Amino acid sequence: MAVETHLSTTPTIMAEKKPKGSPFRYEALMGYLFVAPSIVLFLLFLLLPAVLALYLSFTHYDILTPIRWIGLDNYSRLLKDRLFFISLRNVATYVVMFVPLMIVLSLSLALLLNRKVPGARLFQICFYVPVITSPIAAATIWTMMLHKDYGLINRGLALFNINGPTWLFDPDYVMFAIVMVTLWQGVGSNVVLYLAGLQGIPTYLYEAAVLDGANRWQAFRYITVPSLQTTTFFVLTLSLVGSFQLFDQAYALTGSGIGNSTRTPVFHIWETGFNRLRMGYASSMAFVLFLVIFLVTLVNLRVNRSQVDELG
Repeated sequence: MAVETHLSTTPTIMAEKKPKGSPFRYEALMGYLFVAPSIVLFLLFLLLPAVLALYLSFTHYDILTPIRWIGLDNYSRLLKDRLFFISLRNVATYVVMFVPLMIVLSLSLALLLNRKVPGARLFQICFYVPVITSPIAAATIWTMMLHKDYGLINRGLALFNINGPTWLFDPDYVMFAIVMVTLWQGVGSNVVLYLAGLQGIPTYLYEAAVLDGANRWQAFRYITVPSLQTTTFFVLTLSLVGSFQLFDQAYALTGSGIGNSTRTPVFHIWETGFNRLRMGYASSMAFVLFLVIFLVTLVNLRVNRSQVDELG
């Protein structure tokens, strides 16, 4: 009898079906409405053009004549395109120089700016200003700064009795000039990422290291660097993808360079499609470049699997 009384007084939890007009359904509907513009824009301006470009890569299309299906002819022709392989070699050289320098410079500046010193905020703003500067405008300014005779760079080198090179007209130095300009313009965004990572490291780790007798280099090596692995992976991925898409600065500074020394894949695609009106062939090059970037990114993910798992 006591058991029956206890069961009768115990509240039972019953799963009730939410009414159609419940707040939960209203919130879901509003969520779909908020993301709908982004989805529409993605479909219209990213997915649809990509599908059309993939179709054009199997055709002969010069804008002036009707589209003609030619199958894999564009891709077979691409295997014999000397300029395209020169552009891939140039961008590979750029990646080897740019990416390590970007990581080292961004981290070094972030370490300096992370110190609590007067004026640190002002320097953070100064380093970020080039990021929001137009690439063409920045390249125009750097063209004057890199001038052999009256450029600011060579005048600074002359103070140390160094005869500055013809930066933009010497195939041996022009890629260094492009790396210099792109580093100046892109380092600010990565400094912000590293600053966020540094400020997320618990201070008690450094305090414990000091108590154990660790010096600054040991604290940096065993605390800072491991704690920033995820940030470094993110910066590395963005730098790799952005490097293979190099166009604005290289084109504004040198065009294709002396002897195609600064011709990049994106510049080659642009010239083929819009100057020579070979849209189908340009589309095939664009998808080959996409595959190259995809493979490089995949290798990066495999090498840094632990950081990818941490992000996930």
